[in-house]
Amino acid sequence: MSTSGPGVSAEVRYLGPMQERPRYHANDSTRDVLELESRRIEIANARLCVAAPELEEEGFQLRSHHSALADFADERAVASRYVKEVDRLLLELSGADAVAVNPRGVLRFSERSSACGRFDNSHPARFVHVDVSDATAAMFAARSNPTPARRVRRFCHYNVWRVCSTPPQDVPLAVCDARSVHTADLVPADAVFDTPGMPEWSFEGLVVTGNPSHRWCYFPDMDRDEVLVFKTNDSDPSRSHCVPHVAFDDPSCPPDVTPRVSIEMRGIAYWYRHDPE
Repeated sequence: MSTSGPGVSAEVRYLGPMQERPRYHANDSTRDVLELESRRIEIANARLCVAAPELEEEGFQLRSHHSALADFADERAVASRYVKEVDRLLLELSGADAVAVNPRGVLRFSERSSACGRFDNSHPARFVHVDVSDATAAMFAARSNPTPARRVRRFCHYNVWRVCSTPPQDVPLAVCDARSVHTADLVPADAVFDTPGMPEWSFEGLVVTGNPSHRWCYFPDMDRDEVLVFKTNDSDPSRSHCVPHVAFDDPSCPPDVTPRVSIEMRGIAYWYRHDPE
């Protein structure tokens, strides 16, 4: 991944040394068991890449994608209409045999928005992480397989990230080239979902330790007709495996812009075995 122009320098938080298993919460971060350390990293402007990043290379891709949905805060419309749009997009991008999309979108707001924290899991993700570990990815893939009678040859988890607010973004999302990530950088952690009034539940995600080899980039000035699609797990070891990501303060963004609002959808693509009869 090479660029022909400047990016930005920004502070992000990686996992620091820990003696106990990391644990983080969707809502109440005061309960987190995380030792985080800030590092200044260079984040390239991916719009200036000599060759546009691709899902099967860097592990992420920017795609033009118009949605007919007017209000991404409308949970019923997201579940009934936007899911179908994302399903079609992932089928086209992946070439898979089938796709299963989680019907619940995750709305997030930068801290400057009065809506930040008012909704479940609505804070920007402020430390470097990967949504699912290998074990969680396999469990979710088995549970969501739309054709369980067929044997799965490969599955891949995707995050489809769309900005709902007007550009520029005060808190954009940085993504790390999957090819620059080493297995030793990925640390299993408990991701706890602490929705008020609901029983807590958790699964295993990954937090990330700093490594100078990491190559970071972002897509500034995204609009609502673009989506950033990135892998969070690929079961095929010969392909780009997962993309660490983190929200950061863009130092090049003018003050007093509209606070960032985004929605992310999670989907799993399936390739089935085509055994001879």
